[in-house]
Amino acid sequence: MNAEINVVSLIDVMMLLMIIFMITAPMMQGGVDVSLPKAEARPLNSKSGLVVSVTRNGTIFADDVRLSLAEFRGSFKALAAQAGREGVYLRADKDVPYGRVVEVLAIMRAAGVGNIGMVAEPEDVAR
Repeated sequence: MNAEINVVSLIDVMMLLMIIFMITAPMMQGGVDVSLPKAEARPLNSKSGLVVSVTRNGTIFADDVRLSLAEFRGSFKALAAQAGREGVYLRADKDVPYGRVVEVLAIMRAAGVGNIGMVAEPEDVAR
């Protein structure tokens, strides 16, 4: 009588699951698809503040929650208070009208938030 456990099939299943997770993990990174403008600026230290995104068509997202301009105006003060002192980051698409960005910034400033960071892609500098 053989009292050994055959673990080869268990290892095969484990390797298969590991490959599946390695393939699907990069696809699970969520967020709002925004094409950021390029600017020559020094990178900031990464903080975990509130991220406000404005898409190409002017839609506003607070983190990953879609809001209309009226909803954003009414709820931003509470959202900023939840974020604490980590600050607020504004990610606006490079093709969004400038007036829409100014409206969003005005709402943020009216809510009393002074620590607002504008997010941009680094420029490709070939020297």
